[in-house]
Amino acid sequence: MNATIDISYNQLLLLLQQMPVRSQLKLGKALIRQSVRSELEYFLDVFRTDEISEDDILAEVKSARHERYLFACTRH
Repeated sequence: MNATIDISYNQLLLLLQQMPVRSQLKLGKALIRQSVRSELEYFLDVFRTDEISEDDILAEVKSARHERYLFACTRH
């Protein structure tokens, strides 16, 4: 069963301040986890692409490693 209550931010804040501190901390951690999860899902959706294949990524990594190796060799 779902219920809906029309409540303002300030009213909610006053209610939450009446909770024991441990419960407030537990709720705060749950809200942080939820918001981080939502942001991660958002960014994964935004940056998801089919334009780059795994082979392209591996080739770029190999190229960057090769350049770093050559740079390290020329410094000594």
